[in-house]
Formats: sequence, C-alpha cells, structure tokens
Amino acid sequence: MEQQTLTISQALYRRLETEAQLQSLSIEQLIEQWEHQLSEIKRRQEAGRVIKETFKKMKAKYGLMPDSAELIREDRDSR
Repeated sequence: MEQQTLTISQALYRRLETEAQLQSLSIEQLIEQWEHQLSEIKRRQEAGRVIKETFKKMKAKYGLMPDSAELIREDRDSR
C-alpha cells in the first residue's frame, strides 16, 4: 500500500495518539474507524432522506393517514 505523509500539529498528534491508546488501536486504525463511522452516518442520512421523500409522495397521493397505534391497541385489548 502506498503511503502518504500528512503534516499535523504536535497537539493534534498527541490527542490522536491518546485516543488511539484508549481504544487499543493504532492512529491509522483510529482514523479508519472514524472514516467508517462517517460513511455509516452518511448512509443513514441518505436512507432518512429517501424515507422522508417516500412519505411526502404518499401524503401527496393518499393524503394524511391516521395514526394506527390506537386501533392496534384496541385490537390487542379486545383479545
């Protein structure tokens, strides 16, 4: 794997080193973990956007649908 050099402040390097040690990781592993977490956050945000858009389309087509929680509760209680 090709390596690159990144210049960062000593203070930032110490903070990264401390956090990596707390998690029993190398600094490179820590950064890779953060990158993975950021990718997951972006994926979830996109899923949320798609869900909101789907609800918006359904509302435009079918109107506002009532909350079914009360009907489910009544059905459960009648058993």
